[in-house]
Amino acid sequence: MSIKLINHILIYIVAIGFASCKPSALLIKERKVDAILAAYNSNNNPGASVLVYQNDKILFQKGYGVRSAEGNDKITPTTNFRLASLTKQFTAMSILLLVKNKKISLEDPLTKYFSSFPTYGKKIKIKHLLTHTSGLIDYEDLMPANQVVQLHDTNCLQLMYLADSLYFPAGTKYKYSNTGYAILSLIVERVSGQSFASFLNTNIFKPLDMKNTLAYEEGKSIITDRAFGNSFENNTWIQTDQSLTSAVLGDGGIYTNTVDMTKWIKALWDYKLLPPAMQKEAWSRKKTENGTLIDYGYGWEIEEYNNKTHPHHNGSSIGFRNHILLFPEQKLMVILLTNRNEGTPILEAKKIADLYLEYNEQPN
Repeated sequence: MSIKLINHILIYIVAIGFASCKPSALLIKERKVDAILAAYNSNNNPGASVLVYQNDKILFQKGYGVRSAEGNDKITPTTNFRLASLTKQFTAMSILLLVKNKKISLEDPLTKYFSSFPTYGKKIKIKHLLTHTSGLIDYEDLMPANQVVQLHDTNCLQLMYLADSLYFPAGTKYKYSNTGYAILSLIVERVSGQSFASFLNTNIFKPLDMKNTLAYEEGKSIITDRAFGNSFENNTWIQTDQSLTSAVLGDGGIYTNTVDMTKWIKALWDYKLLPPAMQKEAWSRKKTENGTLIDYGYGWEIEEYNNKTHPHHNGSSIGFRNHILLFPEQKLMVILLTNRNEGTPILEAKKIADLYLEYNEQPN
């Protein structure tokens, strides 16, 4: 064997060795995600679960911190968090499924389902409830000062009988409304003849094999691998999992994990639940009566980000801060669920999304 050939072989071996030591693009991204979420990465503090899903593949999934300030159980990708207002996308889907099956119409007035509803609400339609243009008073503002028992969706409706007006005439303006989504859950119950939790399970969770997802009802439901909400008070974390409004289902009562959410999102962009036109309509900005565009569709916030119009949503309640970003054209989802009563997860979620959007747009 010639010296020249031996040298070529040695160079090749050395090159292979260097290549094997060089971090892969995927590993580099994982390290960057870890850096972005460094604030959640403590063995003893409440933390987060993050998942990146693109082109029907899980590209990154990881848990940080513990499930409760009162224990040491680690958060994993299958830990179940309260979604808070991420629930609204499921409530909206329940309504849209009834529309698809011609059980209801988005133009139906509220009084069709609640005939004794106060006269100030006679012009409110289902579409107004979905798009936060109903003008209904926030039920939290009508709660008695001495309230000690948790509210349920039906209690939110009852509180509307204490009001005598709207924030504004139905359809004329946008104002985010938890009341509207509590009432939407009651419409689902009246039309379907099922409890809202049962309707969700029968029509969404079970068909999509979301085995760990449910609308939580104390005394009826069991949440496995549960993350409990926590707050930072007096320089320490304490468990603050439930409030007087935590039992309202339509606006925020679903628990799930990041892995189950991949099944939900795949069903949306594969149009398994709704035909393409209806699903795209849910992800589109709506207009007020005077034609003003609002940054909301049906259960989804809509925004412009890096020249992309896309749906997203936040979710906040006592002890939880969450965000989901969807980029349907890029088939990308980033979801960040946290069990702490602080932070702005949309900021971290967007930094993570940037890593994968950048990768997705590299020339072939």
